[in-house]
Amino acid sequence: MTRHSRAPAGGRAPRVAEQVHHELAELIRAEVKDPRVGLVTVTGVELTPDYAYATVYYSVLPDDEQTLAETQAGLKRAAGFLRSQLGRRVRIHTTPELRFVHDRSIAHGMSMSRLIDEANERQADD
Repeated sequence: MTRHSRAPAGGRAPRVAEQVHHELAELIRAEVKDPRVGLVTVTGVELTPDYAYATVYYSVLPDDEQTLAETQAGLKRAAGFLRSQLGRRVRIHTTPELRFVHDRSIAHGMSMSRLIDEANERQADD
């Protein structure tokens, strides 16, 4: 279960959001050297109508509190670098300021799946 990149409806905006998503995923994977940023997956990007801000949703493995805190700090520290690199790769009038938000939907989905499996096992035992 992943988020889709979203932008205001109309012509170019959805393509820009998708391109920002793709470029950030590649930049985080290949260019961020901060050891706190490990196995990060960009799950979605939401752009404001004026492209001034991008909310970048991500998941991280392992999905524990310490790893999450370290990753969030590393991404926050790398935000300026990522923004400058994004400005070189994506041609838009304003390079958005990046805000990173942990996407809990994957962990939630896994938890729900585990609960369903447990309920099915109990039912089979009856």
